[in-house]
Amino acid sequence: MEMRADLLIVGAGMVGSALALAMRHSGLEVLLLDGGPMTVKPFDGEAPFEPRVSALSAASQRILERLGAWEGIARRRVSPYSDMHVWDGSGTGEIHFSAASVHAEVLGHIVENRVVQDGLLERLHDSDVGLLANARLEQLRRSGDEWLLTLADGRKLRAPLVIAADGANSAVRRLAGCTTREWDYLHHAIVTSVRCSEAHRATAWQRFTDEGPLAFLPLSRDGRQDWCSIVWSTTPEQAEQAMAMDDATFRQALERAFEGRLGDVLEADPRVCVPLRQRHAKRYVEEGLALIGDAAHTIHPLAGQGVNLGFLDAAVLAEELVRACERGERLADVKVLSRFERRRMPHNLALMAAMEGFERLFQANPLPLRWLRNSGLKLVEQMPEAKALFVRQALGLSGDLPELARA
Repeated sequence: MEMRADLLIVGAGMVGSALALAMRHSGLEVLLLDGGPMTVKPFDGEAPFEPRVSALSAASQRILERLGAWEGIARRRVSPYSDMHVWDGSGTGEIHFSAASVHAEVLGHIVENRVVQDGLLERLHDSDVGLLANARLEQLRRSGDEWLLTLADGRKLRAPLVIAADGANSAVRRLAGCTTREWDYLHHAIVTSVRCSEAHRATAWQRFTDEGPLAFLPLSRDGRQDWCSIVWSTTPEQAEQAMAMDDATFRQALERAFEGRLGDVLEADPRVCVPLRQRHAKRYVEEGLALIGDAAHTIHPLAGQGVNLGFLDAAVLAEELVRACERGERLADVKVLSRFERRRMPHNLALMAAMEGFERLFQANPLPLRWLRNSGLKLVEQMPEAKALFVRQALGLSGDLPELARA
């Protein structure tokens, strides 16, 4: 027995769930499937922070507000930050960014991925979007003008349009034969949450070390500002050593690497180590198929922009599909889907190139490049207009914005 939908979204992560919500009033039969349970967990405000967090931009917040998910996210736990402080650990260059420079209240919010996910799932369970949990994709092939999907338990699904939102190791992308350009950063990221002796002051801190960037991202609980989410990018060898350290030794190593900017590191939650790899699909679309979020592109976590790009992908794709519906066009037509690709690929590639440039510049050892990055940081610090431009980019409120993200 086959199930059928007009639009089939594979992957109920943050980006896939956002797309499903954005399409809930389209008049299409939308089915969202995922290999996991798709249940909303009871939230415990006293529970430890989840190790995976995202730095949600103002554009992402607007999208989530208009999808009706932000209220549930904010009710659980969000950590706004209004400032960002970046410095070169091998020199004297420092730069400070402030939301006040563009008359904004915050630069963004640090939010646990699980919190965002549950806020979206909560809304999905109240919608008429079809949800298919514990549905692991096994096969994908063309069948006439449609896609035929076979699940691990033998169930079959049929749809003219399939959206891959199933993450960096996308099964849809692999089974459909979509090609990617990818390379290893030769770095691993250690992520965890730590409690410091000094308050983070609603500031995102980032130090560029010789081994890689180290970020302390502010977390808040019950009004306290002593917890931070850390993302420590370093070589595989040093990451292995750090993962093998006992808790006290790790806290001391982290404190030294961060130059003690927030005092002593008093506590550290269990650590997670993630290999870093950049990946970009050569095409986001083909007949009856589109890739969004990490299925289409993954970037260095240097600025925490990955999920923000994904939310913009979802909002733009939904906008183009709804417009096509209103015009009576066939949604699976590659001409329709290419409108989404033309709007999103240049923006994604530009940000990926910028992150790659930053990463390479701050990993460079030659003296002229060290001088250049220190001089550059000092120069930009003295240029309010340039800093304000960077802040507006970080807020995600410039360029070709979808309706869901506009003021």
